[in-house]
Amino acid sequence: MRHLLHMASYSSQTNMHARNLAIVWAPNLLRSKDIEATGFNGTAAFMEVRVQSIVVEFILTHVEQLF
Repeated sequence: MRHLLHMASYSSQTNMHARNLAIVWAPNLLRSKDIEATGFNGTAAFMEVRVQSIVVEFILTHVEQLF
């Protein structure tokens, strides 16, 4: 998480701020066995990834307090 926060510090050059990093990394950091087991597609899968990205973004914006 600290590495991703470090990457977010370069967002003015890369446009990879905490939200974009969360969108990219959330499915890998918070894998959902429900999606993998049932093969969710469409709206259900999108909503699951959305929740994951919100959680990862929260963690990234509060790294110092959490870790």
